[in-house]
Amino acid sequence: MRILQNSGVPIYQQIYEQLKSDILAGKMKQGEYLPSIRSLAKDLKISVITTMKAYEQLEKEGLVTAVQGKGFYVNAQDSEMLREQHLRKIEECLTEAIAAARIAGMTDEELLFTLETLIQVTAEE
Repeated sequence: MRILQNSGVPIYQQIYEQLKSDILAGKMKQGEYLPSIRSLAKDLKISVITTMKAYEQLEKEGLVTAVQGKGFYVNAQDSEMLREQHLRKIEECLTEAIAAARIAGMTDEELLFTLETLIQVTAEE
């Protein structure tokens, strides 16, 4: 896990987003335990409270469950829920890209061409 101290994004948010991404991408499977709060905090050289905040956010979203004395484990993921979360992420990213394109003065045609080109390039990888 990589934490960027000067990114402007709170550390707990970075932890939360990386773990959420791993869970939604299937890198962490149902029933798998997250690293203990203390060990993750020690590895990242951060506060236990910061780590706990990230885990609580994951729990609030239903991605993990806390088990007294054992830690947090990954919940089963509903495939429809996963799809919805991915679609939401795509919409957020595309909205940001459109805003950046407007600032750069791109036309809709230029933006669509750029998107189509990127789709082709990533399909070839």
